[in-house]
Amino acid sequence: MHFAKVSLMGLMALALASFAVAQGPAPASTSILVPKMHCKGCAQKMATELYKVPGVGQVFVSVETKTMTVRAKDGQAPSPRGMWEAVERAGYQPNRLQGPGGVFTSKPKS
Repeated sequence: MHFAKVSLMGLMALALASFAVAQGPAPASTSILVPKMHCKGCAQKMATELYKVPGVGQVFVSVETKTMTVRAKDGQAPSPRGMWEAVERAGYQPNRLQGPGGVFTSKPKS
């Protein structure tokens, strides 16, 4: 009976490991600091513009920390400049953008 429990636990662990491998690595994410983000309304304006940038899959917002986290679509890499300009189009000025493309404290060149 003890052997059956161990085998069942082993099979469950193997199934979970297979699921994790099938899912692949998490998509790349970029953090954007916007010091003048003070409410959900301004966060929504910026998120709306960020979703227009090719390769943006999800946008997570924290008004408390004044940050936006942009997760890329699988296999894609949104342009750091495109994300910076999206925030500007919404009427705000990013202070810092950090992601796979580098760390920027002014508008990226690409």
